[in-house]
Amino acid sequence: MREESFPQTRMAVTQVNALLRSVYNWMMVGLGLSGLTAYLTVNSDAMLNLIFGNGYMIWVLFIGEIGLVIALSGAVKRLSASTAGMLFMLFSVLNGLTLSSILLIYTARSVATTFFIAGATFGATSFYGYVTKKDLTSWGNFLFMGLLGLIIAFVVNIFWQNTLFDLLLSAVGVLIFVGLTAYDTQKIRQMGEEMTGADSDSFGRLAILGALSLYLDFVNLFLMLLRFFGRRN
Repeated sequence: MREESFPQTRMAVTQVNALLRSVYNWMMVGLGLSGLTAYLTVNSDAMLNLIFGNGYMIWVLFIGEIGLVIALSGAVKRLSASTAGMLFMLFSVLNGLTLSSILLIYTARSVATTFFIAGATFGATSFYGYVTKKDLTSWGNFLFMGLLGLIIAFVVNIFWQNTLFDLLLSAVGVLIFVGLTAYDTQKIRQMGEEMTGADSDSFGRLAILGALSLYLDFVNLFLMLLRFFGRRN
Protein backbone atom coordinates (compact mmCIF):
# COMPACT_ATOMS: atom_id res chain seq x y z
CA MET A 1 0.00 0.00 0.00
CA ARG A 2 2.81 2.38 0.90
CA GLU A 3 4.69 1.65 -2.36
CA GLU A 4 1.53 2.19 -4.42
CA SER A 5 0.95 5.57 -2.80
CA PHE A 6 4.23 7.02 -4.10
CA PRO A 7 3.11 7.30 -7.76
CA GLN A 8 -0.21 8.76 -6.63
CA THR A 9 1.58 11.30 -4.44
CA ARG A 10 3.91 12.29 -7.27
CA MET A 11 0.93 12.60 -9.62
CA ALA A 12 -0.90 14.83 -7.13
CA VAL A 13 2.15 17.07 -6.68
CA THR A 14 2.65 17.33 -10.44
CA GLN A 15 -1.02 18.15 -10.90
CA VAL A 16 -0.99 20.85 -8.23
CA ASN A 17 2.18 22.41 -9.60
CA ALA A 18 0.72 22.45 -13.12
CA LEU A 19 -2.44 24.12 -11.83
CA LEU A 20 -0.53 26.76 -9.88
CA ARG A 21 1.67 27.53 -12.89
CA SER A 22 -1.45 28.03 -14.98
CA VAL A 23 -3.03 30.19 -12.26
CA TYR A 24 0.03 32.43 -11.97
CA ASN A 25 0.40 32.66 -15.75
CA TRP A 26 -3.20 33.82 -16.11
CA MET A 27 -2.77 36.21 -13.22
CA MET A 28 0.29 37.75 -14.90
CA VAL A 29 -1.64 38.06 -18.16
CA GLY A 30 -4.39 39.89 -16.26
CA LEU A 31 -1.96 42.23 -14.53
CA GLY A 32 -0.16 42.88 -17.81
CA LEU A 33 -3.42 43.76 -19.57
CA SER A 34 -4.46 46.04 -16.71
CA GLY A 35 -1.10 47.80 -16.65
CA LEU A 36 -0.99 48.27 -20.42
CA THR A 37 -4.59 49.54 -20.48
CA ALA A 38 -3.89 52.02 -17.67
CA TYR A 39 -0.74 53.29 -19.44
CA LEU A 40 -2.50 53.74 -22.78
CA THR A 41 -5.43 55.45 -21.08
CA VAL A 42 -3.38 58.14 -19.30
CA ASN A 43 -1.62 58.88 -22.57
CA SER A 44 -4.86 59.43 -24.47
CA ASP A 45 -6.79 62.65 -23.95
CA ALA A 46 -9.83 61.12 -25.61
CA MET A 47 -9.88 58.15 -23.20
CA LEU A 48 -9.30 60.37 -20.16
CA ASN A 49 -12.16 62.61 -21.21
CA LEU A 50 -14.41 59.61 -21.84
CA ILE A 51 -13.73 57.99 -18.47
CA PHE A 52 -13.24 60.97 -16.17
CA GLY A 53 -15.02 63.68 -18.12
CA ASN A 54 -18.38 62.77 -16.59
CA GLY A 55 -19.53 61.24 -13.35
CA TYR A 56 -21.23 58.21 -14.87
CA MET A 57 -18.63 56.32 -16.88
CA ILE A 58 -16.49 55.34 -13.88
CA TRP A 59 -19.60 53.86 -12.24
CA VAL A 60 -20.46 51.98 -15.44
CA LEU A 61 -16.97 50.49 -15.45
CA PHE A 62 -17.18 49.64 -11.74
CA ILE A 63 -20.55 47.91 -12.13
CA GLY A 64 -19.25 46.07 -15.19
CA GLU A 65 -16.29 44.77 -13.19
CA ILE A 66 -18.53 43.54 -10.38
CA GLY A 67 -20.79 41.84 -12.91
CA LEU A 68 -17.85 40.02 -14.51
CA VAL A 69 -16.52 38.89 -11.12
CA ILE A 70 -19.95 37.53 -10.21
CA ALA A 71 -20.31 35.84 -13.61
CA LEU A 72 -16.91 34.19 -13.38
CA SER A 73 -17.27 33.16 -9.75
CA GLY A 74 -20.87 31.97 -9.91
CA ALA A 75 -21.18 30.55 -13.43
CA VAL A 76 -17.65 29.35 -14.15
CA LYS A 77 -18.71 25.67 -14.09
CA ARG A 78 -21.18 26.35 -16.91
CA LEU A 79 -18.63 28.20 -19.05
CA SER A 80 -16.00 26.75 -21.32
CA ALA A 81 -12.40 27.44 -20.37
CA SER A 82 -11.97 29.69 -23.42
CA THR A 83 -15.05 31.76 -22.52
CA ALA A 84 -13.89 32.07 -18.91
CA GLY A 85 -10.49 33.19 -20.18
CA MET A 86 -12.01 35.87 -22.40
CA LEU A 87 -14.18 37.17 -19.55
CA PHE A 88 -11.14 37.32 -17.27
CA MET A 89 -9.19 39.31 -19.86
CA LEU A 90 -12.15 41.65 -20.37
CA PHE A 91 -12.30 42.20 -16.60
CA SER A 92 -8.57 42.95 -16.56
CA VAL A 93 -8.99 45.58 -19.28
CA LEU A 94 -11.93 47.23 -17.49
CA ASN A 95 -9.97 47.25 -14.25
CA GLY A 96 -7.04 48.81 -16.10
CA LEU A 97 -9.33 51.65 -17.19
CA THR A 98 -10.34 52.39 -13.61
CA LEU A 99 -6.81 51.92 -12.26
CA SER A 100 -5.50 54.51 -14.71
CA SER A 101 -6.52 57.14 -12.17
CA ILE A 102 -3.64 56.16 -9.88
CA LEU A 103 -1.16 57.11 -12.61
CA LEU A 104 -2.73 60.56 -12.61
CA ILE A 105 -2.66 60.91 -8.82
CA TYR A 106 0.69 59.35 -7.90
CA THR A 107 4.18 59.70 -9.35
CA ALA A 108 5.36 56.93 -11.66
CA ARG A 109 8.33 56.21 -9.40
CA SER A 110 6.21 55.70 -6.28
CA VAL A 111 3.76 53.51 -8.22
CA ALA A 112 6.64 51.34 -9.47
CA THR A 113 8.18 51.13 -5.98
CA THR A 114 4.87 50.18 -4.39
CA PHE A 115 4.25 47.59 -7.11
CA PHE A 116 7.59 45.98 -6.28
CA ILE A 117 6.79 45.97 -2.54
CA ALA A 118 3.34 44.51 -3.19
CA GLY A 119 4.85 41.87 -5.49
CA ALA A 120 7.42 40.81 -2.89
CA THR A 121 4.78 40.70 -0.14
CA PHE A 122 2.34 38.78 -2.33
CA GLY A 123 4.99 36.29 -3.42
CA ALA A 124 6.14 35.53 0.11
CA THR A 125 2.59 35.18 1.41
CA SER A 126 1.42 33.03 -1.50
CA PHE A 127 4.45 30.77 -0.99
CA TYR A 128 3.51 30.43 2.67
CA GLY A 129 -0.04 29.47 1.70
CA TYR A 130 1.34 26.80 -0.62
CA VAL A 131 3.87 25.17 1.71
CA THR A 132 2.23 25.53 5.14
CA LYS A 133 0.79 22.43 6.79
CA LYS A 134 -1.52 24.60 8.89
CA ASP A 135 -5.14 24.41 7.77
CA LEU A 136 -6.18 27.97 6.87
CA THR A 137 -9.84 27.10 6.27
CA SER A 138 -10.90 28.82 9.49
CA TRP A 139 -9.42 32.08 8.18
CA GLY A 140 -12.01 32.26 5.40
CA ASN A 141 -15.07 33.51 7.30
CA PHE A 142 -12.97 35.78 9.51
CA LEU A 143 -11.27 37.44 6.53
CA PHE A 144 -14.54 37.75 4.61
CA MET A 145 -16.25 39.48 7.53
CA GLY A 146 -13.21 41.71 7.95
CA LEU A 147 -13.39 42.62 4.25
CA LEU A 148 -17.06 43.56 4.53
CA GLY A 149 -16.32 45.71 7.57
CA LEU A 150 -13.42 47.35 5.72
CA ILE A 151 -15.63 48.26 2.75
CA ILE A 152 -18.28 49.76 5.05
CA ALA A 153 -15.63 51.74 6.95
CA PHE A 154 -14.15 53.13 3.72
CA VAL A 155 -17.62 54.23 2.59
CA VAL A 156 -18.18 55.98 5.94
CA ASN A 157 -14.81 57.70 5.63
CA ILE A 158 -15.77 59.10 2.23
CA PHE A 159 -18.08 61.42 4.14
CA TRP A 160 -15.98 61.75 7.30
CA GLN A 161 -12.69 62.28 5.43
CA ASN A 162 -10.43 61.54 8.39
CA THR A 163 -6.83 61.05 7.20
CA LEU A 164 -5.68 59.11 10.27
CA PHE A 165 -8.68 56.80 10.07
CA ASP A 166 -7.97 56.25 6.37
CA LEU A 167 -4.40 55.16 7.15
CA LEU A 168 -5.67 52.84 9.90
CA LEU A 169 -8.13 51.26 7.46
CA SER A 170 -5.35 50.84 4.91
CA ALA A 171 -3.18 49.04 7.46
CA VAL A 172 -6.08 46.71 8.27
CA GLY A 173 -6.62 46.23 4.54
CA VAL A 174 -3.00 45.15 4.07
CA LEU A 175 -3.43 42.50 6.78
CA ILE A 176 -6.71 41.28 5.29
CA PHE A 177 -5.35 40.88 1.76
CA VAL A 178 -2.14 39.29 3.00
CA GLY A 179 -4.33 36.75 4.80
CA LEU A 180 -6.55 36.25 1.76
CA THR A 181 -3.51 35.63 -0.44
CA ALA A 182 -2.33 32.79 1.81
CA TYR A 183 -5.87 31.44 2.21
CA ASP A 184 -6.67 31.50 -1.53
CA THR A 185 -3.33 29.91 -2.47
CA GLN A 186 -3.91 27.03 -0.08
CA LYS A 187 -7.48 26.65 -1.36
CA ILE A 188 -6.22 26.45 -4.95
CA ARG A 189 -3.63 23.86 -3.90
CA GLN A 190 -6.29 21.78 -2.17
CA MET A 191 -8.61 21.94 -5.20
CA GLY A 192 -5.71 20.82 -7.37
CA GLU A 193 -5.14 17.82 -5.12
CA GLU A 194 -8.83 16.87 -5.41
CA MET A 195 -9.20 17.17 -9.20
CA THR A 196 -7.61 13.83 -10.12
CA GLY A 197 -8.75 12.76 -13.57
CA ALA A 198 -10.33 16.12 -14.42
CA ASP A 199 -10.55 17.00 -18.13
CA SER A 200 -8.59 19.88 -19.63
CA ASP A 201 -11.64 22.17 -19.74
CA SER A 202 -12.29 21.74 -16.00
CA PHE A 203 -8.60 22.31 -15.34
CA GLY A 204 -8.70 25.52 -17.40
CA ARG A 205 -11.80 26.86 -15.64
CA LEU A 206 -10.25 26.21 -12.23
CA ALA A 207 -7.06 27.98 -13.30
CA ILE A 208 -9.06 31.06 -14.40
CA LEU A 209 -11.03 31.12 -11.15
CA GLY A 210 -7.83 30.83 -9.12
CA ALA A 211 -6.17 33.55 -11.18
CA LEU A 212 -9.13 35.87 -10.57
CA SER A 213 -8.91 35.35 -6.80
CA LEU A 214 -5.17 36.00 -6.62
CA TYR A 215 -5.42 38.91 -9.08
CA LEU A 216 -7.95 40.61 -6.81
CA ASP A 217 -5.82 39.89 -3.75
CA PHE A 218 -2.74 41.41 -5.38
CA VAL A 219 -4.43 44.49 -6.82
CA ASN A 220 -6.13 45.34 -3.53
CA LEU A 221 -2.92 44.74 -1.57
CA PHE A 222 -1.14 47.07 -4.01
CA LEU A 223 -3.81 49.77 -3.59
CA MET A 224 -3.63 49.55 0.21
CA LEU A 225 0.16 49.82 0.20
CA LEU A 226 -0.04 52.73 -2.24
CA ARG A 227 -1.76 54.77 0.48
CA PHE A 228 1.47 54.50 2.48
CA PHE A 229 4.16 54.60 -0.17
CA GLY A 230 2.49 56.61 -2.94
CA ARG A 231 3.72 60.15 -3.62
CA ARG A 232 1.25 62.50 -5.22
CA ASN A 233 2.00 64.41 -8.38
